[in-house]
Amino acid sequence: MNSIAHKEILEQIEQKFQAINQKTDTHLEGLLWAKPITYWDYIQTDALLNLQTQRTTLPDEMVFIMYHQVNELLFKMILWEIEQLCQTEQPETDYFTEKLMRISRYFDMLTTSFTIMKEGMDVEQYMKFRNTLTPASGFQSAQYRFIEFSSTDLINLIDYRFRATIDRNTPYEHAFEHLYWQAAGKDYQTGGKSFLILEFERKYKKEFLRFMEEYNTTNLWRKFKQLPENDQKNEALVNAMRHYDYTVNITWVMGHYHAAKKYIESGHGTGEATGGSDWKKYMLPKYQRRIFFPELWSAEELATWGEKESI
Repeated sequence: MNSIAHKEILEQIEQKFQAINQKTDTHLEGLLWAKPITYWDYIQTDALLNLQTQRTTLPDEMVFIMYHQVNELLFKMILWEIEQLCQTEQPETDYFTEKLMRISRYFDMLTTSFTIMKEGMDVEQYMKFRNTLTPASGFQSAQYRFIEFSSTDLINLIDYRFRATIDRNTPYEHAFEHLYWQAAGKDYQTGGKSFLILEFERKYKKEFLRFMEEYNTTNLWRKFKQLPENDQKNEALVNAMRHYDYTVNITWVMGHYHAAKKYIESGHGTGEATGGSDWKKYMLPKYQRRIFFPELWSAEELATWGEKESI
């Protein structure tokens, strides 16, 4: 690098620190004592690899733990992309499409990874260590709920039976009590909320209500509707929206369902989910009719949503 380039860099560094009222010389001197970055320090490898704590001595429990931790990391990646898109005041169509396809690829990865769960654990081991997980459940993934809230209008997440009685003026607290997953978190014999959902709400309800309000007008669907009318007909963008919707609400859900079904109905246990939810009605798309962007699907597609994949 020649002296002119060096001078330009130093001038840019000077401008950077002047802008925040800092002394450039102090920061440059600090570089003398800073140690070089390493891969393991940057990725925090040691911390990451020490986050797996088994509750049993069964080897395949480690597969279960790490798989779900990977899922949560991917959920964080998805939310990272959604946040950027939803906080962009006037996103360009190409930018919108690129972000959606990034998000969809993360969900595609999640979907194909279910073979790790379905084929990668010994059934007898799983049915033993799962008893130590009760009443915890993957139902309690808060990040997954954040993804839902930031993807679509709240009405599309309301239990199908109550949608006619709820609109955009409904208090968030009331809407929250009628979200589709509330039914799965209740004891289907008594109608009372299970410990599963009571603990979930105790931990996250305030944050859920804040998120519901924040994304009421800035979710992915609302950002899509803010685009010029011609852009809303852009084939690549519409296909990206449909792919995301289908991947999250049918493909990924059915991958999860089939993996759970193999173990829960293996004959080794009670046939119930660890949290006590009515897991089939919670998971199967044909029951939930959870669709992020219903306006982008035909009447026939909406009427038969999830039926073929549920066989």
